Amino acid sequence: MNIVFFGPPGSGKGTQAQLIVTRYGIPQISTGDMMRAAVKARTPLGDMAKAIMDAGGLVSDDIVLGLVKERVSQSDCSGGFILDGFPRTIPQADALIALLNGIGKKIDFVISLDVDNQELINRLSGRRTCPACGKGFHVLYDTPELEGVCDGCGAFLVQRDDDSEVTVINRLKVYEEQTSPLKSYFKNLGILHTVSGIATITEIEHQITAIIDAGGIGDRS
Repeated sequence: MNIVFFGPPGSGKGTQAQLIVTRYGIPQISTGDMMRAAVKARTPLGDMAKAIMDAGGLVSDDIVLGLVKERVSQSDCSGGFILDGFPRTIPQADALIALLNGIGKKIDFVISLDVDNQELINRLSGRRTCPACGKGFHVLYDTPELEGVCDGCGAFLVQRDDDSEVTVINRLKVYEEQTSPLKSYFKNLGILHTVSGIATITEIEHQITAIIDAGGIGDRS
């Protein structure tokens, strides 16, 4: 059971992926974690990625795909895996499918969490963080007892730069331009399953597990 989690920033795919990890006992794979592990382990691909990042460059798709191939070939992925945050573009998806075919694997489900842009802006731009202890809050959904002050240590809460409304809007624009076209791509393959991301965490989890447990083809027009 190999799954790709798909959705815009703030859609909750990371939270849901962790719940699926717990329920089905398959690992979650993110390109960031994978790259850090390869760099730490001093693998050939990890050394290549580190050299590029140290020089301020972007790691190529070929290196990322090589890391994906190494990771999904490990024994803990024999029963399946969850890819979170990859692929992001159609060329990456083409290359991923070819790579998996080459090692006798395939993508079984693409779970797309759909949330409208205004809700995403509210979710992301409303986040506040304690700079002292790291505890997170939200101006709408998880407010501190005293406005602007951490319940845990009393420090004044801050908004991270990448949570500002301007930055959030730009992130969503990039997602729409680069990643959103993958919805049609995966739909044409019959493996896209669209789930509303506006519900409780438990309700969304139940929708996703029902899809996985039922199997079958994905969304159709």
